[in-house]
Amino acid sequence: QVQLVESGGGLVQPGGSLRLSCAASGFPFRTYFMAWYRQAPGKGRELVASISTSGRTNYVDSVKGRFIVSRDNSINAMYLQLNSLKPEDTAVYYCVAPGPSYWGQGTQVTVSS
Repeated sequence: QVQLVESGGGLVQPGGSLRLSCAASGFPFRTYFMAWYRQAPGKGRELVASISTSGRTNYVDSVKGRFIVSRDNSINAMYLQLNSLKPEDTAVYYCVAPGPSYWGQGTQVTVSS
């Protein structure tokens, strides 16, 4: 059974940081391209960051220099470090294996003073 379980979301003030985690199981994680998506209230889903099996990363322009995606294939985990958070980063963040379209349940990130 495929599972992607996100954790680490919460309420943070502007300028703060969070670290999201994704625990994967039920598929050969190390062989899959992985990504983080987000969905803000009233908006569509947006690709935030991606990481290849070899660790190559890509980011949407709005988070470049602030977010860092990483993975640990030894424990089937992916991470998203969110720094210098802005109110417009408020969204539900999803861990995704885009190829087979595996999605986690999402974790809420709220940036507000």
